[in-house]
Amino acid sequence: MSAAPRTEKPAGRFRRMLDRLSTSQEELESVELREDSAASGCTRISDCADRQIVKVTGTLRTVTLRPRAGVPALEAELFDGTAPLDVVWLGRRSIVGIEPGRKLIASGRISMSHGRRVLFNPKYELRPLGQE
Repeated sequence: MSAAPRTEKPAGRFRRMLDRLSTSQEELESVELREDSAASGCTRISDCADRQIVKVTGTLRTVTLRPRAGVPALEAELFDGTAPLDVVWLGRRSIVGIEPGRKLIASGRISMSHGRRVLFNPKYELRPLGQE
């Protein structure tokens, strides 16, 4: 007699609470960012390929002023819960609202530089502070 395949039942309230308590804050934030990306109709950063035109969303982890070839460049790392993306504004020393912890939507053409995804001079939209 063969056993019937076991089907997973949806986790109950207690199980979900226990999972939430045992999950790290970073993992919880990653899940939330992935859900936000899917809900906004944006491409997941991990799915972006070289030379692809994309629209992505996430949270800025770091913002740094780093000159490139003698030209000022504002660099930020955008994270959507799947992978990081370097966002670079050439010729800019600062941009109002571009700061760590801020959520934004960026669009443009992805390029690869030293094995990392980069988006140069993207069109961007800052997410309202109330949605963070």
